[in-house]
Amino acid sequence: MPHPEILSLDAAPAAALLPELAELLHACVHDGASIHFVLPFSLEQATAFWRDKTLPGVVGGGRLLLAALLDGELAGCVQLDCDTPPNQPHRAEVCKLLVHPRYRRQGIARALMLELERHAQARGRSLLTLDTASGDKAEPLYRSLGYQVAGMIPGFALDGRGEKLNATTILYKMLN
Repeated sequence: MPHPEILSLDAAPAAALLPELAELLHACVHDGASIHFVLPFSLEQATAFWRDKTLPGVVGGGRLLLAALLDGELAGCVQLDCDTPPNQPHRAEVCKLLVHPRYRRQGIARALMLELERHAQARGRSLLTLDTASGDKAEPLYRSLGYQVAGMIPGFALDGRGEKLNATTILYKMLN
């Protein structure tokens, strides 16, 4: 399996990759990923998410955006939200781990998470938290990386079709 190149994107490279990031998010949502969006979900909505929600945090320094490239193509990404309250300077939240459906099962998500953890430690973060749809295919990945289940919240969010409420599982990992 080829190894992805993992890049930390600051504002300019992230903005330059906006069309590819939008296509990645769009493809993942249409493939059934439970990542805050419901169908119908347009490419314009995906672009607006990156432009209006993610890029301001990257520009401000409170959000890290990592991209995985395979042969120069965007295969996946993940975010680390370090914009925490003053009493939580040791914590960060893992957000939007995305791997394009055509690149799944190649170790990209694992590579992104390991690099994210390295960056978190470099930023002085010793506790990572995240949530994922209960029973989602990402849950075993997180557990294999040492994330522990803190609990489950029933009826947390609509599924990707907007048809039913799904539970979410809250996970955490203490970094050394």
